[in-house]
Amino acid sequence: MTEKYTLLVTCGHLQRHIGCFREELMGHGVECWVPQLAGQQFTEAEMIQMVPGADILIAGDDPLGANVLSAGRAGKLSGIVRWGIGTDNVDKSAASALGLPVYNTPGMFSNEVADLAMGHVLNLARHIHKMDRDVRRGEWTRYEGTSLSGKTVGIVGLGGIGQEVARRARAFGMTVLGSDVVSIDPAVLSRLEIDQRPFDALLAGADIVIIACNLTPDNRHLFNAAAFARMRQGAMLVNVARGPIVDEDALADALESGQVGAAGLDVFEEEPLPMSSRLRAFDNCLFGTHSGSSTSQGIGRTNRKSVDIALAMLGIGSGSLAEYHRVA
Repeated sequence: MTEKYTLLVTCGHLQRHIGCFREELMGHGVECWVPQLAGQQFTEAEMIQMVPGADILIAGDDPLGANVLSAGRAGKLSGIVRWGIGTDNVDKSAASALGLPVYNTPGMFSNEVADLAMGHVLNLARHIHKMDRDVRRGEWTRYEGTSLSGKTVGIVGLGGIGQEVARRARAFGMTVLGSDVVSIDPAVLSRLEIDQRPFDALLAGADIVIIACNLTPDNRHLFNAAAFARMRQGAMLVNVARGPIVDEDALADALESGQVGAAGLDVFEEEPLPMSSRLRAFDNCLFGTHSGSSTSQGIGRTNRKSVDIALAMLGIGSGSLAEYHRVA
C-alpha cells in the first residue's frame, strides 16, 4: 500500500495553480492541504496551528521563525520548501538545530525581476506614470524626461538578478557599476562590463541605484540617511529586493529635500504599504506589489521546482535532493 503524506501549501503563487499538480501528487500518495489565504502570508499563530499536521511545507513569505519550526518538528513536519529566492523569513539557525531541512528555488526568475527593475527605471526616467494619469483625467502634459544612454547605473547585489539588470542596462547604453559583499568572478564582470566597486564608491558614482541583493541581518536599513547623503544629488533609487533594506522614513526625507530625485519600490518595510506611509505623498515614486516574479512563466517554473523538491524530500518522484539548493 502506498504511504500517505500531507503537503501543506501556504505560498499563494502555488495555491493558485495547485490544480496542475493534484493528480500527480495523489499518484504518489500525497494529499494537498491548501488553506485559504486572505492576504500575502499567514500569521505566526496560523502557521503554528497548521504545520504540525504536514509532512512537507511549501511556504512563501509566511513567518518561519523558531516558534513555527518547533511546532512543526513537534508534529510530523520533516522538511520545508521556501518558494522563491529570499529566505529572510526563515530562522535558519533554528531549522538547523531542529534538524529540519529547508530548500529554496534560486535562479528561477532572475530575468523577470530584472525586467521589472528596468520597467521602474524607464517609467521614472520618462514620467510615463504621470502622463498616463494626466491623459486619463483629460490633461495633456508634456514632461521633460531623462535620457538613459550615457548614464551610470549602480547595482547593489551582483547575483543572478543583478547580472541580468547589468545586461539590460548595457543594452540601453549605460555604464554599469556593481557592489557586492563578495568578489565576483572577474570573467563575469568582464563579460557583462561591470565595474565592481565598494558600496560607498557606487553611491557616489551612480545616477541610478538598483537594489538587487538578499536581505541579511547586516544590511537592514543599508539605505539610510547617511547612504542617501552619499548619493548623487537627484539620483534615482529602485528596490526590487526586500523592503527593510531601505529606511523608508529616511527615503521620504531624501525625496522631500530632492537628494533622491525619484524612487521605484516593488517592496516595502511593511506590506501592503500602510496608508499612513509618507511615501504616498510623492508623485516621483512608483509603487509595486512585491511582484518581481509574477509572470506566468516564472511562476510556472518555480511551482514545478518547488513540487519536485517536496517529492524528493519524501523520497518519491524522479528527482534527487542533491540537485537542489539547501539553505538550512
